[in-house]
Amino acid sequence: MKPIYLKLSKPFEKLDTVASRFWGNPALPKGMDYPQYIDNEGDEYPYVFICQINLADLTAFCQNNPLPQTGILLFFAKIDHYFGLFADTDCIGGSVSAADAVKVIHIEDLSDLREVVLVDDDDSPVSPDELAISFTCDHDPLNDEDHCLFARPDHREWESWDCPYEDWQILLQIDSFSGMDFNLNFMDFGVLDLLISPEALHRSDFSRVRAIVLST
Repeated sequence: MKPIYLKLSKPFEKLDTVASRFWGNPALPKGMDYPQYIDNEGDEYPYVFICQINLADLTAFCQNNPLPQTGILLFFAKIDHYFGLFADTDCIGGSVSAADAVKVIHIEDLSDLREVVLVDDDDSPVSPDELAISFTCDHDPLNDEDHCLFARPDHREWESWDCPYEDWQILLQIDSFSGMDFNLNFMDFGVLDLLISPEALHRSDFSRVRAIVLST
């Protein structure tokens, strides 16, 4: 599978609830709480919402991609540290993470969703402003960020992932980058790779996705 790059842009108007977006607010079914995790000191923290992919739009761009053809796919991860937020004590590092480091949710029924806004103590949204996502196969490695689905392991300095993940592939790769209201830096301007086994991808099972940060 060739990489499908995510091209990010500032939208002219508020995006539709189920639109593909980076940052902003996740679209969740009524009754589903914002995903939380327990850190290694027993404290509860919200995952950082990375992005959501409208799978029908992705299918229209690339019909033969291995993801489900309908619904939305949402990506959350423990990347607070890479925003410069050090309140929690947990972090994805340079080895393959535990399963609870990321949360990937496939929502098939889009009929009753609402955006869930996470706010701070001053009732201000925690997430950076939403960015629209479009898909492209054209990529300039010198000028474009390496945000992509099904990335090649170009940032890996060794032949394969550690045992028992040798044949796992990159489901989503996020590059270090910054904007007016955020600065995301994975170690020394590296990347975050979310990994999935070929069998789980074939079954559309996103319950055991792992993560690793690769520094340049």
